[in-house]
Amino acid sequence: MSVPYQTAYEPPESPDPASPEEHLERLLSRALNSFDLPDEAIRSLERSLAYDSSLHSAHHSAGLHRETYRHTWLLADGQVLTLWELAHNTGPGSAVQYELYLDEEEAGVATARLPLPPDTPAGEAPVVLHPIPANEPRHTYVPDDSADHARRLLRRAENPAGADHPDDDMARLLRSAFAHQITQAFGRTGLSGETRLGFSLYEHAFLLFDGSEVSLWEVEHTATADGRHMCEVYTTEHAARAAMARRARAYPAIRAR
Repeated sequence: MSVPYQTAYEPPESPDPASPEEHLERLLSRALNSFDLPDEAIRSLERSLAYDSSLHSAHHSAGLHRETYRHTWLLADGQVLTLWELAHNTGPGSAVQYELYLDEEEAGVATARLPLPPDTPAGEAPVVLHPIPANEPRHTYVPDDSADHARRLLRRAENPAGADHPDDDMARLLRSAFAHQITQAFGRTGLSGETRLGFSLYEHAFLLFDGSEVSLWEVEHTATADGRHMCEVYTTEHAARAAMARRARAYPAIRAR
């Protein structure tokens, strides 16, 4: 009988997500090496607009485990800053210990020092991140009225037409979509003065009748003059994240009008 994979810790669920500053305080308070992080980086994170986290990799073996988490903040100037958190129980008493690093390579060096074998033995929990076979779909799709979902997504997009905006050819292509999956790639609510500012990024992946896959990237945000929700849709993740950065940079001027 297989045992469900368990990470080193599970963040507590809350109906009201913590602010980016509260997430930062939680990480710093438990990290053994938080004093090694540059003061400039901490000051930048204290003024962040949004926060997201994900499990980057993991390893379980003979009662020992370690996980590496990627914590990402959207800064007030539109830049993105990432901290890499290493959680493991290889210390005295097998208590879970936490370490924070500003660089992924530094986190990798710290991971290499842990008394863990390089590979997960057979029968143990596998490494979480797996390469995706080239001959298999990248997503787990749900057959649905996907063509109509694509039409409604494009219709509510408010960003102007341009190189990264889905054009008429894309709209025609998506008429042959018969299944889709929606995945949240980024999203937290932050506070800017007395205004609640939110950024969310979603991937809408579509499976077409010919077996090909197409993704649209939806940005939802409240970086508007009246705080209303706005939807923008882009053809690439890079363009969508660049749009989030532009909106974050422009937000202080918009609010000042």
